[in-house]
Amino acid sequence: MTTSLLPTDAPSVVAPKPKSAGGGLGRYLLIRFLLIFPTIFILVTLVFLLMRTIGDPITAAQGGRLTAEQLQERIHAAGYDRPVLVQYFEYLGQVFTGNFGNTISDNRPVTEVLLTYGGATLELAFYALIVAFIVGIPLGMLAASMRDRVPDAVLRIFAILCYATPVFFAGLLLKLVFSVWLQWLPVAGRASTRTELSMQTLPNKTGIYLIDAIMLGNPNAIGDVLSHAVLPGIALGLLTAGVFLRLVRTNVIGTLGTDYVDAARSRGVSEFRLVRKHAYKPALIPIITVIGLQIALLLGGAVLTETTFEWKGLGFQLAAYLAARDFVAVQGIVALLAVFVAVTNFVVDVIAALIDPRVRY
Repeated sequence: MTTSLLPTDAPSVVAPKPKSAGGGLGRYLLIRFLLIFPTIFILVTLVFLLMRTIGDPITAAQGGRLTAEQLQERIHAAGYDRPVLVQYFEYLGQVFTGNFGNTISDNRPVTEVLLTYGGATLELAFYALIVAFIVGIPLGMLAASMRDRVPDAVLRIFAILCYATPVFFAGLLLKLVFSVWLQWLPVAGRASTRTELSMQTLPNKTGIYLIDAIMLGNPNAIGDVLSHAVLPGIALGLLTAGVFLRLVRTNVIGTLGTDYVDAARSRGVSEFRLVRKHAYKPALIPIITVIGLQIALLLGGAVLTETTFEWKGLGFQLAAYLAARDFVAVQGIVALLAVFVAVTNFVVDVIAALIDPRVRY
C-alpha cells in the first residue's frame, strides 16, 4: 500500500486553457485596422506640408498670367492667405469627407479626376502583378532547384537587372523592339480609337478597359485592349518580378534544408520534384506579405510607365499637373494614393493572417 506524499487538502492543479486562435486573430486584425487611421493621418500631413513648402498653389500655377489684383483675389477666394494651421485642419476635414478641392488648371473637382483616371492605374497595376507572378515565381523556383549552378547565377543577374533598370528605360526599349522594329504591338495608348468609341456607348462603363471590353462582348475589342496592355504591363511588372524571384528563391532554399525534405531526398526524389511538391507553397506565403509594399512601388512606377506609353491614368495626369504646377491636383492625387496604399496593406495583412498563423499576435 502506497502513501501519497501530497497533503490531503492540497488544491487541485488545473491546466490553463489554451488561448483561442480566433480571439488572437480578431485582436490582431483589430489592431491592424486601427493603425490605418494614424497611418493615413501621417501620410496626409506629410503631403500637405510638402505642398506648402512651395507657397500657395495659386501663385505657383498662375502667378505669371494674372495681374497682382487678380492674383490676390484668387488667393483670398481659395483661402490661401489664412494661417497655415487653419488651412491644415480644413484640408484634413476635406480629405476625410472625400473633398479634395478643384484643380487650378482646368477647374475640375479633384475627386472627379480620381474617379475618371483611377481605374486605368489600377488596371495597369493588375497587369504588372500578373507579369510579376508569371515571371518571378517560376524562375525563383527554377533558380532554387539549380542552386549555385550556372542557371541560378544567370537568374540572379536577371533579377538584379529587373529591379535596377529604370521603368522608363525598360519601356522605351520594349517599344523600340516590339513596336518600331518588329511592329508586333501598339506603340502607346490603352486601346485603338475604334475600341474607345465603342466603349463610350456602354451605359455603365467602369473606366477599366478590360472589363468594359468584356461588357461589350466583342472579342476584337478584348484583343485590342490586351495588345495595348502587354508592353506597359511588362515594363512595370519586371520591377516586381525581380523582387519575387529573389524572395521565392531564398524561401525555397530555406525549405529545402528542412529535415522532412532531406528525408525525401534520401529516398531518391529529384530536386525539381522536391521544389514543386514540398517547397512551393511555404515559399508563397512571404510573397503575400510583400505585395502591399510592392503596390506602393508599382504606383510610383506607374507615373513613368503611363507617361512613357501615354497610358492615361492617374500617373499620366499627375505628370501633366506637375508640368502645369497645379499643386492642388497633385496634393489630392498623392493623398488618395497614400490612402490606397494604407488600405491595401491592411487587406494584405488580413490575407496573410488567415493563411499563416505565425503572423498573429
